[in-house]
Amino acid sequence: MASGGNTISTGGGLPGRYASALYALADEQNMLDAVVAEMESLGRLIDESADMRRLLGSPLVDIATALKAARAVLQAQGFGKTVQDFVAVVVTNRRMAALRSIVATFAALVAEKRGVVVAYVETAHPLTDVQEQQLRARLIEAGYGNVNIVKQVDPTLLGGLVVKIGARLYDTSLKSRLQRLQYAMKGAA
Repeated sequence: MASGGNTISTGGGLPGRYASALYALADEQNMLDAVVAEMESLGRLIDESADMRRLLGSPLVDIATALKAARAVLQAQGFGKTVQDFVAVVVTNRRMAALRSIVATFAALVAEKRGVVVAYVETAHPLTDVQEQQLRARLIEAGYGNVNIVKQVDPTLLGGLVVKIGARLYDTSLKSRLQRLQYAMKGAA
């Protein structure tokens, strides 16, 4: 991929515009690695803090209060000026509810720019380290060189796994196998 290209396939719309703007700013300031690390931390903060999710999701909180609260949290957590200012822009523009989506889109943009393929893996039970290494080896064999595995547990799968890479979906879950069997039996009846 040419480094000067502006074509980004990591989702357009609002999250894509904000993520692209932050990426360009961080790159211009030669702070890309620091901003990437802080945005990962921001994503974890949002995921792990019910209070933060309530703040971002509430349409009843006025902008001044939300801005003050967000800045206080980010300062207390040690976030740098670039990320603090970015979140302030998001809050000021009344896009608080989209912040988690913007963080995810930013992560996808960074992965794309760095040539990292993101594989979203759902399993019925948490993967062991050995299973994750085996999965990584299989993905490399399939032509996905630099792979970042994002894991999620979904007990309704019963067994097996579902892997989504870009537009490709590999579903070896027991749940989908049983559904296919059920449809096949209905067709034979």
